[in-house]
Amino acid sequence: MNKNRLEAFSDGVLAIVITIMVLEMKTPEGTDLKSLLKLFPVFISYVLSFIYVGIYWNNHHHMMHTVKHVTGSILWANLHLLFWLSLIPFTTAWIGEHHFAPFPMLFYGFVLLMCGIAYVILQNLIIKKHSKDSILSKAVGNDFKGKASAVLYLIAILSTYYHEGISAFIYIFVALMWLIPDKRIEKILESENN
Repeated sequence: MNKNRLEAFSDGVLAIVITIMVLEMKTPEGTDLKSLLKLFPVFISYVLSFIYVGIYWNNHHHMMHTVKHVTGSILWANLHLLFWLSLIPFTTAWIGEHHFAPFPMLFYGFVLLMCGIAYVILQNLIIKKHSKDSILSKAVGNDFKGKASAVLYLIAILSTYYHEGISAFIYIFVALMWLIPDKRIEKILESENN
């Protein structure tokens, strides 16, 4: 199988995820600045989640450039990733509406952790299909950022028992860590084409 349908479906689902997130943002009840400021937690949760979905879309896009053939297990792993990403609008609304309360923040971190695990599963199945000498395998290497993210998500989840602000800081830190464009796949693709 080729990858075109997988890419198109994934792009569509991620576009819908972002659309649902923005539709969850309600307009202020009043017409003054004070009414708008009451929605600040909702806006901040939306911005953070938008960045996360954007990071996944960007990395998924790059990863798909390395794929030559798709198997049934890769299709299911991709659906698994999309399942967890589709929960981001729910958790985003929950943390925003409840002003970053501990349990919603814990659940937000759990969903982010599961997105990361699902991404690694997909990545590993692609590497398995295309060999250890594949472009993706070379680009991923030891995947320090992926492993560090999982550990940080676990710390953030546990931190909600002490103070949800610590969790928020960690979620923002991980997003910033991935926001810096990952050039590994691009570099290897360029060197293969030269």
